[in-house]
Amino acid sequence: MNSEHAPQRAVVIGSGFGGLAVAIRLQAAGVQVTILEKREAIGGRAYRLEDRGYVFDMGPSLITAPHIIDSVFEAAGRRLEDYVDLMPLDPFYRIYFHDGTHFDYVGDPDRMKAQMAVFNPDDAQRFDAFMEKVQPIYDAVIGDRLGSRSFGDLKTMVGFIPRLIKLDAYRPVANFVNRYFKDFRHRFIYSFHPLFVGGHPFQTPSVYLMIPYLERKGGIWFSRGGMYSVVEAMGELFAELGGEIRTEHEVTRIGVRDRKVTHVEAGGQRFEADLVVSNGDPGHTYRDLIDGSHRTKWTDRKVEKIDYSMSCFLLYLGTRRQYPELEHHTLILTERYRGLLDDIFKRKILPDDFSMYLHVPTRTDPSMAPEGCESMYVLVPVANLKGEVDWEAHREAFADKVIDFLEDWGMEGLRENLEVLHIMDPTHFRDELNSLHGNAFSIVPKFTQTAWFRPHNRSEDVDGLYLVGAGTHPGAGVPGVFLSAETTYGCIAADRGLPDQWDWNEKGRVELSTEDPVAFPSTAF
Repeated sequence: MNSEHAPQRAVVIGSGFGGLAVAIRLQAAGVQVTILEKREAIGGRAYRLEDRGYVFDMGPSLITAPHIIDSVFEAAGRRLEDYVDLMPLDPFYRIYFHDGTHFDYVGDPDRMKAQMAVFNPDDAQRFDAFMEKVQPIYDAVIGDRLGSRSFGDLKTMVGFIPRLIKLDAYRPVANFVNRYFKDFRHRFIYSFHPLFVGGHPFQTPSVYLMIPYLERKGGIWFSRGGMYSVVEAMGELFAELGGEIRTEHEVTRIGVRDRKVTHVEAGGQRFEADLVVSNGDPGHTYRDLIDGSHRTKWTDRKVEKIDYSMSCFLLYLGTRRQYPELEHHTLILTERYRGLLDDIFKRKILPDDFSMYLHVPTRTDPSMAPEGCESMYVLVPVANLKGEVDWEAHREAFADKVIDFLEDWGMEGLRENLEVLHIMDPTHFRDELNSLHGNAFSIVPKFTQTAWFRPHNRSEDVDGLYLVGAGTHPGAGVPGVFLSAETTYGCIAADRGLPDQWDWNEKGRVELSTEDPVAFPSTAF
């Protein structure tokens, strides 16, 4: 470490997973860090809602690849397993199709093939070939660390393109998947994952097919007490390291002089800073927090030209009865697939039909609701606010429509057993989370907005300004956001002479095991 060049003061804007992760890494490296958070508690999108004994995670609902989270704790000389209790999920998801059939998505290849054989034996036989084709993509993104390596210069991207072509990873996910499977169920099962990171499966490049392989290798996990327990653990660790958190401090301005960051203004105060890391939406960071005279690349026009992800309509439901037909994660699908996605991503309308994702944590952790009750959220992908949907006019009617649908689908007595109901629509993402146009996952992960084409982790306009989170490399989703923190820390370390926390050579090739949920987080990879 070249300590004489290490910065003394860093400000991190926002306390989502990305902001907390980079703040911990910096604080552990000897930088004095202050986190400024707009809301009354930390967490960003990974917020918690409690009402009459019902506990809701308002954002992320699962953990893939706990080793990536654990690496943040290891950077501080700690272990994730000493702070949270991770529980493996089986199945990962239950998927109900429009024709009444369902499929339990699991990590065991034999169980997957057995289910597939019921619908199309030829598809089941092609499963292994598909996974063999996907594995090199996973090896590139995770094994060779491209997901946590800065793509801040065009040379890196140019060097990656031949590999991208060789792996067929430039093809749209759905196109890649459809070459292997014929049954509509299997085509959906292996192509829907881009939706978890705000992508259109018919546009998102197949480099994102590393997600189902990552799930197969490492499983899907849930943290006892809800995902917010991970937020609390990270806040606790950050405080142990001596970091400072200021909640109810919405940042209004990033100060710049001679192209260098100087300070941050929030809550009527000025916070001097040698470096600033924004965990906010990149569009908001550049357009709303930095004067236009300091931006030559990220002008207001360029910010507006970004293709922002879809949004979400969410119902947080506390019911006096339980619904055992729902698994911890359940998808209920309409017949349309591509057409519905085009309505959401391209036409930006509110169609008559919808598909939905239900998170029912009480299936795994009954403590998240009163005894015998159910805590759940229902997520319906919808267009962002670049469309013309008036949510003030549609909010209540659309909520009723979703509840009516669930009752007709089979959740008998849902409305009469509702004890808690909270509604969140795209205006919440815009107003509470400062997401441009109410996007839920920041920037659409299409090819022209992937890697070098995304907003860089190191600002091109302002020295000392860095970005972290869903809007920068590698992208959205819990693993992506934590990897972005690793990438951003790497940029800062290179610029400021901080220690290298990439302890990957020793961990990068160890096989995953889901047999021991206690040992797994610290031994993975």
